[in-house]
Amino acid sequence: MDTPETGSRPPHAPAAQTSSRPHWAARVEDAALARVTAVLRRRGWVERAEPYTGYGAPGWVRVLGRAVLAAPDSSAREVAERDAQSQERAVRGWRSFVSAQLGGAVVRVEIGDQVHEVTADRGGYVDVVVTADLPPGWHHVRLVLGGQSVEAPVLVVDPQAQIGMVSDIDDTVMVTALPRPLLAAWNAFVLHENARRVVPGMAGLYRRWTATHAHAPVFYLSTGAWNVAPALRRFLQRHGYPAGPLLLTDWGPTNTGWFRSGKAHKDAALRRLRQEFPGMRWFLVGDDGQHDPEIYGEFAAEHPDSVDAVAIRQLTPTEQVLAHGTTERLDRVREKTRTATTVTGPDGNALALAMIDTGLLRA
Repeated sequence: MDTPETGSRPPHAPAAQTSSRPHWAARVEDAALARVTAVLRRRGWVERAEPYTGYGAPGWVRVLGRAVLAAPDSSAREVAERDAQSQERAVRGWRSFVSAQLGGAVVRVEIGDQVHEVTADRGGYVDVVVTADLPPGWHHVRLVLGGQSVEAPVLVVDPQAQIGMVSDIDDTVMVTALPRPLLAAWNAFVLHENARRVVPGMAGLYRRWTATHAHAPVFYLSTGAWNVAPALRRFLQRHGYPAGPLLLTDWGPTNTGWFRSGKAHKDAALRRLRQEFPGMRWFLVGDDGQHDPEIYGEFAAEHPDSVDAVAIRQLTPTEQVLAHGTTERLDRVREKTRTATTVTGPDGNALALAMIDTGLLRA
């Protein structure tokens, strides 16, 4: 998604690159959305800011959110109440997509006594780095739109942190078979949240790893749509994963084509984290169902001092078929990640044992 040039950007945070003219598919989408938005406004739908989890360091924070047009019963308070209730009840995925983006909306970001007015991009997304005087730890910033305000969590990374984790989501912490379009649609729109299957042992591995690395942040990097961020956050919380920012993407048309490149999204996110936290080494976790070994391997080859280790979950033959139609793995993991210490295993328990054997985790 595009990053508005708003606020004070730290020297090490890269600016987004955009195209001057949207792709024709994006222009068609914008025209259709304008008509839908007009109808929804006549029916009483209201402007609302949807918060995502941001992050930063002392002196700055990256604020993430989205300006949307939502049903009249979706005030910030009601949404928060339903979000809490959904921890205890099943919610179908399509509910995450019932909203309309508000491209160009002006959102007020309040951080203590500091106020920043930021402009959402054409997809309604707010992705902006602003100055903030917050100590390390978890905080909340306030997003105000349409007379409603909502709190967005932000993690200010401790300067003492020397290592962090970047984890894939799909088929790494939860079984989704995302690459297959029909199954992806089923998982995203139809499946109950509580029916999503957790990968055995992964939450325990993450908790064990964070317990041995003081101040270590955890980032969840996925090609999933921002629409499912609330559902993913609830899934991670329900199964005991460490809290951390989600780095997702937008599924719609872009300024250059019909769809965004998932591989390019992950690669750009990794490089951005390296620039934002230049002294940190990263523990990269993914699976062998698609491009994680290749992405992590290329990153480790270019920046060996920035990679502590790589852990790759090996999909079962059945999951390999669901992921890409064959029982053969797409990547030879150790060849792709040969420049970094790499462990593999079918689940979190096997990965933990492999990490103990290689000294990456204390017994």
